[in-house]
Amino acid sequence: MSVIRVMTGILVIPLALAACGGATTPAASPEPAAAATPPNSQVLMQLRADWQAQKDTMMKIADAMPEDKFSYKTTPPQRNYVEQIMHVATANVELLKVLAGKAAAPAFTPESAKTKADMLKALGDSYDYGTALLNELTETTILEPVKDPPSFLGPSSRARIVWTLLAHSMDIYGQMAVYLRLNGIVPPASRGGGV
Repeated sequence: MSVIRVMTGILVIPLALAACGGATTPAASPEPAAAATPPNSQVLMQLRADWQAQKDTMMKIADAMPEDKFSYKTTPPQRNYVEQIMHVATANVELLKVLAGKAAAPAFTPESAKTKADMLKALGDSYDYGTALLNELTETTILEPVKDPPSFLGPSSRARIVWTLLAHSMDIYGQMAVYLRLNGIVPPASRGGGV
């Protein structure tokens, strides 16, 4: 049976381990955790790898739809394919700005991208901006809070901002995959025996 209690801001979870002879884990110390990042932390390294992998995935799916079908949408209230691409690109840039890095944000707007090539460039530039910002950070600074987090997130570390963007883009990816399938196109990540 688990018992949960809060002591001076620290969550303590002693667990009864009946299957292991009834031993319980020792209660955590009520002292605050050290501020230093453990030397073996790999948060930044993993975020960089995930960010680059997502750029590759999103660039391929954006490119998969023929330009003459870029206005396609599943239902009237939905975004069309172009709007999905530009939504990811602009969301990336706007939310990455709260990391307050030195890298310059790309200057595109949803209206400035007129051709498929323009849209793919905007999307790629949004990911390159994220890469530049991640390269400015350390395993310690990625865990620090941002000064002006968006109200929908509340207090957030720099890592949480990047995780939010990774999740957001995967939501849009799922929608774009449906758009491709409805046009008889297998999404690039699903080619070669995938679903």
